[in-house]
Amino acid sequence: MNPPDLLVISLSAFVAVFLLLSFLALVMRLLLVAYPEKAGGIDPATIAALTAATAYAFPGTKVTKVEEIR
Repeated sequence: MNPPDLLVISLSAFVAVFLLLSFLALVMRLLLVAYPEKAGGIDPATIAALTAATAYAFPGTKVTKVEEIR
């Protein structure tokens, strides 16, 4: 019995990883179709994070209006 060639082992590992990632991508796609993202507005946590980040970057500023552009 001859030991497997390094090229054959590498190629089989590459194919196995490719097939596994393809399967996981398909599962993720099916989950996204089954459970679509809810279209919602801006939540209060996002406003708080934006206000805190703005106050940190530009001290003394105040966020007065936040709009979502689509």
